Amino acid sequence: MFEFRLGVDDLAATWFAYSPLQETVLGLRARRWPWYYPEQQPWIAGRQDRWETLDTALLDALITPNAFVPDFLTPRPAVPRPDFHDELAELAGTPPEEVRTDVLAAWSGDGSPLPPVLTALIDRPAALRDRVAEALSAYWTRCLAPAWWPRAREVLEADLAHRGRMLSERGAEGLFADLDTRISWRAGVLRLNDSNPAVQALGTSVDVAGRGLVLIPTLAGIGAQTDITQDGPPLIAYPARGRATMAEGLAGRTGPAGAAAPAALVGLVGAARARLLVLLASPASTTDLAHRLGVTPGAVSRHLGALTAAGLLDRTRHGRRVLYRRSALGDALTFRGG
Repeated sequence: MFEFRLGVDDLAATWFAYSPLQETVLGLRARRWPWYYPEQQPWIAGRQDRWETLDTALLDALITPNAFVPDFLTPRPAVPRPDFHDELAELAGTPPEEVRTDVLAAWSGDGSPLPPVLTALIDRPAALRDRVAEALSAYWTRCLAPAWWPRAREVLEADLAHRGRMLSERGAEGLFADLDTRISWRAGVLRLNDSNPAVQALGTSVDVAGRGLVLIPTLAGIGAQTDITQDGPPLIAYPARGRATMAEGLAGRTGPAGAAAPAALVGLVGAARARLLVLLASPASTTDLAHRLGVTPGAVSRHLGALTAAGLLDRTRHGRRVLYRRSALGDALTFRGG
């Protein structure tokens, strides 16, 4: 059990972010432990030929057998929605000795021997850092950026929109209670059950002391975990809501839309709008829906407007993005149509 003591100022300074670099690095776990990440397997299988062109020995070595990663690979996001290339540039500027220390600490904490690719480079940490940055850049460009990241970003954005609603409707207690079963909140103390020995070694509690708290949804987490440093605010990463929808429309589909719409619903609102109602069990944007349906954003936008005007969809603006989701009336109509 780890405890964070938060004052009023800390709650006011609590903010959400997500990190494409962290998703890239920690997402490598899905290749080693596929049974924990079934929603990622269709994506992995569909890009296996591209994966085999990469520096796979090094990429595999970034995750220890106990799922630890060297700290320099996951720099704390400085803004809510950082750009992957900006984060990678920060990684590429890591001091060489910090790279060496972090790699040895991760593998020492795991108790496993260094893989040969790391053994060959550990005493040349600048070369190791540069090769890691190059390998991650290629992985992002060939496997993730074209289609996986747009879908992943939609899930993460939908999570942020949901958390904002929870905070406004139920306050801090409701927000924290909804994040993960490992997290609880009572009387100004946030409790996290994190069995990570590296976290346990830091002690049992920490005063946030005006630093605030960063909350990060992730597709790569099995349960909520924390990262505490002397500088900057504590961080809690938690499994993103809706992550199971990542594989929607990829496995066993018969058309670009994926899930089939009930015949009665098609007869009532038409095939295109019925497909949208089925897909919008979880929030999505016009761009994401167009990609998943294989049509233009303009065509999707017209249908979304009509469904929203009819009260079948709710819309939430998050920055410059607008997310749509079935309303209670839309749920009732979709289920009755089935």
